[in-house]
Amino acid sequence: MKPPPLPPAPRPPRIDAELLPSNWWQWVAENRLRDCTPESMLQTMLAADLPRAACEAALAQIESDPVFAAARRMQQLHRKLESVLANQQRLWERVPYYERVEKRSHVSTDEFMSRYVHGCRPLVITELARDWPALSRWSAADLKQRFGHLDVEVQAERHKDRRYEQNKLELRRTVRLADFVDQVVQGGTTNDYYLTANNEMLRRPEFAPLLADIGSLPEFCDRSALSRACSFWFGPGGTITPLHHDTLMLLHTQVVGRKRWRFVSPLETPRVYNYNGVFSEVDVDAPDLARYPRFAEVKVLEVVLEPGETMFLPLGWWHQVSSLELSLSFSFSNLAFDNTFSYQNPEIQDW
Repeated sequence: MKPPPLPPAPRPPRIDAELLPSNWWQWVAENRLRDCTPESMLQTMLAADLPRAACEAALAQIESDPVFAAARRMQQLHRKLESVLANQQRLWERVPYYERVEKRSHVSTDEFMSRYVHGCRPLVITELARDWPALSRWSAADLKQRFGHLDVEVQAERHKDRRYEQNKLELRRTVRLADFVDQVVQGGTTNDYYLTANNEMLRRPEFAPLLADIGSLPEFCDRSALSRACSFWFGPGGTITPLHHDTLMLLHTQVVGRKRWRFVSPLETPRVYNYNGVFSEVDVDAPDLARYPRFAEVKVLEVVLEPGETMFLPLGWWHQVSSLELSLSFSFSNLAFDNTFSYQNPEIQDW
């Protein structure tokens, strides 16, 4: 093992800089790592009524701080990984069909595995659910008639929380399904309430008739695992699932209504500002490029999923989904191959 380098020359005492609160020291380090200029940072600090001498001293001293120097080294390793991803993304984009989400009536298991699973490409299968009773039976009225007396868990008051999906546990409400159906039908276009995959209603025996409405599945799915690996979605037009990635692969069948899916490659992760969990800070429909400038380099794919069509979501692809009208959907991840993966997710709440 190499011995550590000789210690740097003694630094001047931190007289003025120590007047800064510790959280501002962290802010200085983080923003220098983001390559913000000392001049722009000084203006922000002065606008916060911090003493000029302390600000100038901190900006000067951070560059010779050994802890900050260690962070710069780690940053070099991080940027190498980013460059590897960026170069791979450039190769992906050279494929002639890259910008188009394919729609196909049928795909063989061999091609599904090679082109879409291992090739990591989204796909819409138009005829996968062609024999499902759900396509002719499911509706808001049917839900109310068969299951309206049962309680379900929904997300409510999403408008009051910008990070409504990240904070979904705080927005849980238990409601009678008949009342929720009425709210959806009568409430018009809104993103304020939604019965999402997190409701777990399909694990309950009372809702088993919904699973009976699911017809045949392709051979790359394991029918015996369906009840343990499926989710039900119901909400009004206007609901939005913000930009995020799942931790496994899945299929999502649109039964009633249409949804617009917008995709970003997993190789673009450094450009989507993934600060917390599996979520991005960017709204793909209205990106704030002043705040998130690197997103301007991202190529977004888009497709509208029609009733009866099934989306295959490959591993790690970022997606933002909008309901274009009242919507009932069924998603399932019971793929007949290893579909378990792990991610080291960030947990930065205050950027």
